[in-house]
Amino acid sequence: MDIDAYAAAHRDEWDELTRLGAKRRFSGPEADALIEGYQSGATHLSAMRTSAGSSVQADRLSVALSRARLRFTGASNNVLRQLPTFFGAQLPAALYRIRWLSLAVTAATVLIGVFFAWWALETPGVLPAFGTEEFRRRYAEEDFVDYYSEYASSSFAGLVWTNNAWIAVQCIAFGILGVYVPYLIIANAQSLGFAAAVMAEQGELDTFFLYIAPHGQLELYAIFLAAAAGLKIFWSWVAPGARTRGAALAQEGRALMTAAVGVTIALLLSGIVEGYITRLDWPWAIKIGIGTLVLAVVLGYQWIVGGRAHRAGQTGDLDEFEAGARQLVAG
Repeated sequence: MDIDAYAAAHRDEWDELTRLGAKRRFSGPEADALIEGYQSGATHLSAMRTSAGSSVQADRLSVALSRARLRFTGASNNVLRQLPTFFGAQLPAALYRIRWLSLAVTAATVLIGVFFAWWALETPGVLPAFGTEEFRRRYAEEDFVDYYSEYASSSFAGLVWTNNAWIAVQCIAFGILGVYVPYLIIANAQSLGFAAAVMAEQGELDTFFLYIAPHGQLELYAIFLAAAAGLKIFWSWVAPGARTRGAALAQEGRALMTAAVGVTIALLLSGIVEGYITRLDWPWAIKIGIGTLVLAVVLGYQWIVGGRAHRAGQTGDLDEFEAGARQLVAG
């Protein structure tokens, strides 16, 4: 399908749908036109999603459809009733939009971390700069493991969640700057690489992976999601497509603030695993299996549930949810 030609052929219909979606009061013929325009627009959006996937034209039509739907269904007067839609469609759709970027950030972190670990092990003077021989031995044999049992489980889980959530918030809030997210990615990968190098030097590399794997799979991926969201916001400003930069930034910002909710929940889950599971004297296969299962659930939510919601026309935009909240406050 030629998306540009398809959009040009239906532009008048979509513009009329946008105009009607912005109205507050309707005559009888206008209400009928709104419903007919919504039905035909939904068919057009489904055809574009199926044939070409995500596109600027499809995203703009999706926003117009969302606003039109609010006009003839009305916003719920109870925000709690909108939570199933939020968690079942809007949130996974927002996460789905950054799926490839999140994988790119994952790959970049792995490559950078491996490079720093190799460089630290192969370059004389790098590891001594990390600390004395005794300091590195104590870090590898005692401190690294003791860190996970230093605090009570609940306190430790809360501490880890707060720290990681703060990093995630920085990724999204300062993503528009363009340079801050790459800086955090490199700094995080460098830290992991140097820690792995010290553990490997002392013959404790297996301990490093055994203690990181239960919670680290989801924890790191949640940070990667936040980094991807920040990069997406930056790119919407650099390359807005047919939209103005302000409109592109506003639309992506609303959708990716939805993603921030998902990142926060994922970090909470990883914090619970780190605070309660990692320290337990269970077989490592069970602990790592729990971490892998939790990550698999999040990935399935992002890729499978999110893909289904995306193809149905959801963009993750907060407009509908905010409209319901405003009506609740007003009422």
